[in-house]
Amino acid sequence: MTDAETAFIAPVAMEEAPEELFPGDRGVLDSEVRRVLVHLLRRRFLSAERNRAEWAALLDNQALVESRLGDLFVRLVIDHDRGFAYKQQVRSDELDVPILLRDNAYTRAETLVLVHVRAVFQREQAAGEAQARIDIEDIEQTVLSYFADAERDTAKRQKAVRAAVARLDRDGILDEETEGRYRISPLVEVVMSAEKLHELRAWLRTQTVAGEEPAEEADEL
Repeated sequence: MTDAETAFIAPVAMEEAPEELFPGDRGVLDSEVRRVLVHLLRRRFLSAERNRAEWAALLDNQALVESRLGDLFVRLVIDHDRGFAYKQQVRSDELDVPILLRDNAYTRAETLVLVHVRAVFQREQAAGEAQARIDIEDIEQTVLSYFADAERDTAKRQKAVRAAVARLDRDGILDEETEGRYRISPLVEVVMSAEKLHELRAWLRTQTVAGEEPAEEADEL
């Protein structure tokens, strides 16, 4: 038997086998790659700025991560320019694809905050500002104006707006630098395109003129 044949059939030494991370572990990925996969599946986005270790691991193992997500009929999207990665559900007319990812629409308050924040980001960009920032008071004042006068519970409306801001902060769209002051992430451009922003702002203007409150359809992004 030749040396080449011997090498081909020789068993892999135990010390070269993947490290078992927990009892009964049959996974073959390193811990850092597994963490990237979990982050991508649990969260809407992975940010190069906020998640530096995971971002580095993703770029080092991009093909492997894409392969594992592809096994689940999920597509990986990496925006290198903005420094974000996110997932998309694969859908096909030719293939019966089981749906893993369900659309998780923003609430009305979250959508209204997004509209205002995206408009501010667009305005600051046009003015040549490197970073766009906004205060919670500015958000509240503008967003509350979209609610119908019939909704007289101001405290309840403020609570909804603040909860919306908190969710956008968790998603990485807003980043609270100091108490009540937020930096707007370029991620807002991914979540809400310029076309969608124009559409929603025009619709909101018609509702304001008509004196009606925004309908739930505005929540779907």
